[in-house]
Amino acid sequence: MAVAELSTSCTKTHSSQLSLSSSSSSRFSHHFRRSFRPLPTTRNPTISCSVASDQVQTPIPVQAQDLKGKSECYGVFCLTYDLQAEEETKSWKKLINIAVSGAAGMISNHLLFKIASGEVFGPNQPVALKLLGSERSIQALEGVAMELEDSLFPLLREVSIGINPYEVFQDAEWALLIGAKPRGPGMERADLLDINGQIFAEQGKALNASASPNVKVIVVGNPCNTNALICMKNAPKIPAKNFHALTRLDENRAKCQLALKAGVFYDQVSNMTIWGNHSTTQVPDFLNARIKGLPVKEVIKDHKWLEEEFTEKVQKRGGVLIKKWGRSSAASTAVSIVDAIRSLITPTPEGDWFSSGVYTNGNPYGIAEDIVFSMPCRSKGDGDYELVKDVIFDDYLLKRIKKSEAELLAEKRCVAHLTGEGIGFCDLPEDTMLPGEM
Repeated sequence: MAVAELSTSCTKTHSSQLSLSSSSSSRFSHHFRRSFRPLPTTRNPTISCSVASDQVQTPIPVQAQDLKGKSECYGVFCLTYDLQAEEETKSWKKLINIAVSGAAGMISNHLLFKIASGEVFGPNQPVALKLLGSERSIQALEGVAMELEDSLFPLLREVSIGINPYEVFQDAEWALLIGAKPRGPGMERADLLDINGQIFAEQGKALNASASPNVKVIVVGNPCNTNALICMKNAPKIPAKNFHALTRLDENRAKCQLALKAGVFYDQVSNMTIWGNHSTTQVPDFLNARIKGLPVKEVIKDHKWLEEEFTEKVQKRGGVLIKKWGRSSAASTAVSIVDAIRSLITPTPEGDWFSSGVYTNGNPYGIAEDIVFSMPCRSKGDGDYELVKDVIFDDYLLKRIKKSEAELLAEKRCVAHLTGEGIGFCDLPEDTMLPGEM
């Protein structure tokens, strides 16, 4: 990947003030790493290097010898200070690396600032953001990095951007894979599966080669269940259990509709499961859900509404939003990603559970193995999860779960060439349009 060459001239200074100058012209390389720690009480001599006439003037501490060989960087994230051990902030935890693909998109525009502020991983957890874009989006990605810098987040210690997943995913402990191609006019769903599948196959290989061996992966780009399966199959070094397809937004939508119908606030709705695929075959489970601790069917007596209107509203909510808003949901998707992460790093409340698209091998429900299927999960807050066993089924629920299972098995056959299982053969039972595909 090309990196802009910078010409420099340097002068030594003992100033205790750090000044930065900037211009509106491009000041970024395609990949850069930025890091900083709090200023020491006594300032060390610095070397102030002018990076050409149209580049930012960046003071570089003389101790930062370890930066040799790294990509060029920009602004405050370039500054590295060597602190005495007693000067370090003892309340902060070890920095964690978070990679985000599609980082210049609308969903990321909401999500990144939540992560950098401490809203996701906690108020004493420093983070490094590794942002993946494309050649077409690199300037927008530079703008995102500038906004992150201007926001003065104390917990945001490093930012890097790039278009090569093998570089951006280096040492990532969380990978939030948002970027995917939307479905265009006249495009068959099988074509979309193949195009996006190739993206996630490559990203799986990059995670396998570069990321932390225990990286947690949340796939958002649609079709997210099958994309998660493809990514997982191309990353054999990473535990299959670490891959998730985002169905939390569907869960949140279902809770909202039940709360509205019951005339309660949404926090009174618990034990909500989304079964199956993130498509119009998904199954919002009102049989096991509860309102104020009571089974939903005891609170909402209109069972026909539950089976028909409620289910359809949740399945088609994304499409309705697009008609109203003119674009697919971004802010609520970002919120649901935050919720999904928190559910894995926070102990699940006693008796409750959450939904996530996870690998089916070993599941206790009789669902076909070797697919990614949304199921009820609990976590001890260590980033891992276990499947919930104390759920009940009736004929209505089982019939709809089987329909979503059949769809995912058909999608799996369609992308066999991307999972190392032979030649892809597409026999999709019907075109279940995903929200935001058009």
